[in-house]
Amino acid sequence: MIDFPNCKINLGLNILRKRTDGYHDLETVFYPIALHDTLEIIENKEPNKNHGMPFTTSGFSVPGMATSNICVKAYKLLRKKFPKLPLIKMHLHKAVPLGAGLGGGSADAAFVLKILNNLFNLGLTIPQLMEFADELGSDCPFFILNKPCFATGRGEILEEINLDLSDYKIAIVNPGIHVTTGDVFSKMKPVVPEKSIKEIITLPIKKWKAELQNDFEKIIFKQYREIVDIKDSFYSDGAIYASMSGSGSTVYGIFKKDQKIKLSFPDHYFVRELTGQLQ
Repeated sequence: MIDFPNCKINLGLNILRKRTDGYHDLETVFYPIALHDTLEIIENKEPNKNHGMPFTTSGFSVPGMATSNICVKAYKLLRKKFPKLPLIKMHLHKAVPLGAGLGGGSADAAFVLKILNNLFNLGLTIPQLMEFADELGSDCPFFILNKPCFATGRGEILEEINLDLSDYKIAIVNPGIHVTTGDVFSKMKPVVPEKSIKEIITLPIKKWKAELQNDFEKIIFKQYREIVDIKDSFYSDGAIYASMSGSGSTVYGIFKKDQKIKLSFPDHYFVRELTGQLQ
């Protein structure tokens, strides 16, 4: 079975407080976008005990051992619940940049759960799949729903919202800078804003520039001028709204659907122009 894990952008991101468990409470809006990896899972009817579960990748290089990959962890997590779950082969083609603030790895893991549920008729409900996903990472439950959501807690508490950007297009630029989320969190000074993102997101998009902020930009922009330049370039080209996604380093710009965008960036940058609708 083949599926196409999409990624997301963050529309605003506030770091509210540090928790006693070491994590941070935050609020953000996750919005799914039409930039996809490709994930194939088939039953392994001729397993080789010496090589474990075959997991291969192509596209962007995926660091680390296969056994530590979040997709493999997703399979093993379900196999604990369903010991008779068949052995599989899995191939992941990475088209979404890694460490980019787009949630690509989280999406891949969530889609593994969904594919296995469908492929082997496990009968798991959406809430059950979300519980499993939460064990894999804070962003993972969102990709089970895969609809615009206001997220709180660590990002795992989700409330579906009515938000449609299909009348716009979204430009995505990643300069190839890998940002370590944990390092950025360690430098954050949490603060509860006067106005919640849940309220701001209901305003007309043209008002977002003045009110919808990503707290991570305060840290990242001081370290990487290239990321600031991308955001400035979007506004120079007429973006209605532009922001860094998550902890970066990807920056996106929201434009009118019929607007022509220059997208003039260095050749090694990852640049895509997408519709504002998940396809």
